[in-house]
Amino acid sequence: MAPGLIETNPTPAHQLHGGLSKSAFPDGIKTSGQHPPVYDLIHPYSDLPKKITGPTVWNAEDYASHPERWTHPFTDAEIAELSDAADRFLASGTPLTGISKDNFKLSGLTSLLGSLRKDLIDGKGFILFKNFPVEQWGNHKCAVAYMGLGTYLGYFVSQNGRGHVLGHVKNLYEDATQIDKVRIYRTNARQYFHADDSDVVGLLCIARALEGGESDIVSSHHVYNVLQAERPDVVKLLTEPIWYFDRKGETSSGEEDYIRTSVFYLETGKDGRVYTKWDPYYVRSLTRFSSIGQIPPLSLEQEEAAQILEDTCKRLSLHMVLEVGDIQFLSNEHVLHARTEYTDHAPPAPRRHLMRLWLSTPEDEGGWKLPFADSNEKKRGGIQVNYTRPVAPLDAE
Repeated sequence: MAPGLIETNPTPAHQLHGGLSKSAFPDGIKTSGQHPPVYDLIHPYSDLPKKITGPTVWNAEDYASHPERWTHPFTDAEIAELSDAADRFLASGTPLTGISKDNFKLSGLTSLLGSLRKDLIDGKGFILFKNFPVEQWGNHKCAVAYMGLGTYLGYFVSQNGRGHVLGHVKNLYEDATQIDKVRIYRTNARQYFHADDSDVVGLLCIARALEGGESDIVSSHHVYNVLQAERPDVVKLLTEPIWYFDRKGETSSGEEDYIRTSVFYLETGKDGRVYTKWDPYYVRSLTRFSSIGQIPPLSLEQEEAAQILEDTCKRLSLHMVLEVGDIQFLSNEHVLHARTEYTDHAPPAPRRHLMRLWLSTPEDEGGWKLPFADSNEKKRGGIQVNYTRPVAPLDAE
C-alpha cells in the first residue's frame, strides 16, 4: 500500500467496511488491516525527543533478577473463574470468533486485567502469566479461556490473509530462506527483533521445543535513548519515511504490495510518544521489486542502521523462557521481541506450539494516537484481505 510519487492519504477504514454479515463477522467488526501512515502526520527527526523518560524506558537488569515484577502465577481461584467462564461459553454454542467480554464474563480478574492493560499501553509493556492449565484443559478449552482473557485487553484482529484471529506459532517446515513468501513464525528459524502489526501480542505456550525457541524482549524507548547517545545519525535515518515493508501478497484488491513508512515516529497530538514499527524480514524481502526499479533498494546506510538496531536490541534485551502454561503479553508500541532458532522433539512428541493473539487498543479506549487513518478503529491494524472472514483454528494450518 505504499504510495507512489503522489502522496495521498488512505480512506478511513470505517468508510471501507459498509454493512457486515454477522454470520461472517460475529462481533460485527472487521479488522482494518495494514495501511501506510498519513504522511502529513509524520514528523521530522528534529521534532523527536533527544531522550525518552518514563515507565516505558526500562533496563533488562531491573527485571532479570526480579521475576516477581513481571510475572503473575494464576491462583487457584483465578483458574476456577477462567474455567467457569470457558465452560459457559462452550455450552452456549457461540463460535470462537464471536467471543467478547459480554459473553465471557469475569469478575475477580477484571481489576487485575484493567491494571495490566494500562501497564501494557503506558507502562513497561509486558507480563508473563504462569500456571495456565494447558495439559488439563486441552486445546479447545485453552483457546476459549485464552481468547476470553484477551478480550479484556483489546479486540482481536486477523493475523494473516486467511483471517486467523487465533494464530499458531509452529514449525510447518516451510523454507525460511524464501522470505518474500514465507512468514517466519511458520518455521523454526530465528526471529529477529520486531513488532507485530497490532497494539498487543499474546503468546500461550502449548508445547516447548527440545532446544531453543526462547524469548528476548527489549524496551524500544531504551534502545532509542542508547542510539541517540551513540548513533544519532541512525535514529535520524530511522525517522525518515524511506523504509519499505513487504506485505508478502496478503493484500486486498487494488492495494500495493508494500508500505512505505518510518521506523520511529511520533504519536499525533500534544506530547506524542515515539512509536516503533520494525521487522527486518519484511524490509529485506523486497528485492523482487527493487530489482526492477519499482522501489529503491536498501542503501548501505539503511543496511548499517538495520544491523545496528538489531545489535543494540540484543545487547539491551531481557531473556526469558516460556514454559508450558505460560502466557506472555507484550506491547507492540514500545517493546520489540525476538525468538531464538529452535529444534523440535522427534515424533511422536509434539512440536513447539504457541497460540498467538494480536489485539487492538483503539485511540478512544486509551490506545496510542497513531498517525494512521484507522487509529480510532476498534480493530485497527492486523492483516485483512478483502472480506475474508475471521477464523479461529485450534491448531496450525
